[in-house]
Amino acid sequence: MKPVFADTDEMAVNRERQKARQLRQSQWWKRQLARGRCHYCGRSFPPDQLTMDHIVPMARGGKSKKGNTVPACKECNNNKKYMLPIEWEAYMASLTENDAQSPGGGSGVSKEKRRG
Repeated sequence: MKPVFADTDEMAVNRERQKARQLRQSQWWKRQLARGRCHYCGRSFPPDQLTMDHIVPMARGGKSKKGNTVPACKECNNNKKYMLPIEWEAYMASLTENDAQSPGGGSGVSKEKRRG
């Protein structure tokens, strides 16, 4: 499935990046990090190993607001890239399907990771 990108101009994306920088300094975000849990895989991490992920990516029209930002481990954030939630779910489901079809279940993705 090829991602569809919103018609976002560079200035709009730069404004959202600036808002994200401000949001990272907020007490709300610091509390999110202090919980130490990745939104996608559910694993525990030290706060300095979590990144801010936009559920709807900025490149696809997402905003830097509390309702659209979650802490994510670097692995999940890198794997998710520009995916929308429905695309991420399909990606995670494909890992589960591949794992079930391969001898020995060799996708290399843990059951925790597939929980998404």
